Order: sequence, then C-alpha cells, then structure tokens
Amino acid sequence: MYRVELIVINKDGVRDPEGETLKRYVLDPEVPNRISSARVGKFIELLVDASSKEEAERLVAKLAEEKRLYNPIVHKIRVRAERLEDGSS
Repeated sequence: MYRVELIVINKDGVRDPEGETLKRYVLDPEVPNRISSARVGKFIELLVDASSKEEAERLVAKLAEEKRLYNPIVHKIRVRAERLEDGSS
C-alpha cells in the first residue's frame, strides 16, 4: 500500500492571484523582503494498492490526466508516493 500525493499548481508563467494575495497580505507583513513568491494549489492524498512506488505514481498520474483532476493547459502536477509499512494511514 502506498500513500500518493497529487499536487496541482499553476504552470510557471500562469498568474496565481491567490498566491499573490497570500504573499502580499499575509507573508510580507510578517517577514518583509524574505519571501520572493508564493503559489497556491490543490493537494489530493490517495491510498493506492500497487506493487511498487513507480506503479502507484503512474496510476495516479494517469487517473489525474484521464479524469481531468487538473487542467493541463494551465496546471502542472507533481506525484509523490511513499510506501506504508503496515498499510495504515
């Protein structure tokens, strides 16, 4: 069993108004001139029964593409998997 994280964020060059707002009104007042940018996205965690980390990552990437869990025109995805030793979350 693998815990797989699917992270969806805007592609580089695509404006991120939510990230800009977070930086300007939340982060900059606390730590001026220390944060150069902030990006906000979507995080989806799945438990996947697979025989390898690579298989789990491929399966989630395929599902994300086929079921349109993101818009490939403006978003990019990151898929990360880790093996669960005892099958627990």
